[in-house]
Amino acid sequence: MGKAISTSEGMARRRFLRYGAAAALAGPAIRLLGAADAPAFRFKHSMANETFEGWTLGDTCKAIRKAGYTGIEIAPFTFADDPPQIPAGKRREYASVMSSEGLKYVAMHHLLMAPKGLHITTPDKALRDRSWVHMSRMIDLCADLGPGALMVMGNPSRRGPVDGMSREDAIKNLVAGLKGIVPHLTERGVTLVVEPFSTKLNDVADSLGAAVSIVQQVDSSAVRTMFDTRGGTNEKEPHAILVDRYFDLIRHIHINEAGGPYPGTGTYDFKPVLSVLRRRGYKGWLSLELSDLTVPEVKSAGPVKIATDSLRYLDGEIAKLGAS
Repeated sequence: MGKAISTSEGMARRRFLRYGAAAALAGPAIRLLGAADAPAFRFKHSMANETFEGWTLGDTCKAIRKAGYTGIEIAPFTFADDPPQIPAGKRREYASVMSSEGLKYVAMHHLLMAPKGLHITTPDKALRDRSWVHMSRMIDLCADLGPGALMVMGNPSRRGPVDGMSREDAIKNLVAGLKGIVPHLTERGVTLVVEPFSTKLNDVADSLGAAVSIVQQVDSSAVRTMFDTRGGTNEKEPHAILVDRYFDLIRHIHINEAGGPYPGTGTYDFKPVLSVLRRRGYKGWLSLELSDLTVPEVKSAGPVKIATDSLRYLDGEIAKLGAS
């Protein structure tokens, strides 16, 4: 005869059997639910503010947020003719406006547009030194507008070879200047990204590979690179291959159209680059920046239509990539 089972032991055994069986049956369903509920990869979208020429920052932020973007990229020449002179109170006001409208301040670009006459690789040492002092002060402006933002160093006409200097000497001056501001970048928690312009054949970073070479010579985590979908029109390899190859050094993406003024109006196929970025788990922003604000198509469309239509088109291209 087997051992008698007490009432409490019997209840415990029945509970174990009942819940154990339920768990076994539910297990596959739970695993399927977990897979289905796992968060899908999502890109973060921002837009440059200079498209809204003549608008206040508050109205610009409202329009960008309403169009569906969650970030904003700032061109400081839209704030002042000499951006480093913007007083502390005004900087706090700008930061408050962006955050209160639900936008993340993502980056600052067109760093050398204002004041006029700056050049960071020129053989004129006095002008070069003054230009790098400006860059150092722009680090403070970038940090004061909000934490974690990038400085996008473009403006190829302000960094290319001039006055008969060689491209090699221009690169040497650029690397030296970048090394000089690395301590300040680090102190203020700002990352500077070197933007390549393959359409500007006299530029020091005339390809993504050339920009990467400059970054590697500087040898600091405070200096990285980025990619512009239109700026790479003269690259000899497919953009997706280049972005994949240099992914670890890329911190920012400018979304720009080729053959048209804004996404969806031209011929650029965004899907290959977007596919690589998604596969590699890109954590940065896709930032809409128009190359030419003077073309009739841009002026006739207006900033609100451009913002809305561009994001709608880009979302459609992302949807074509299929499930993540």
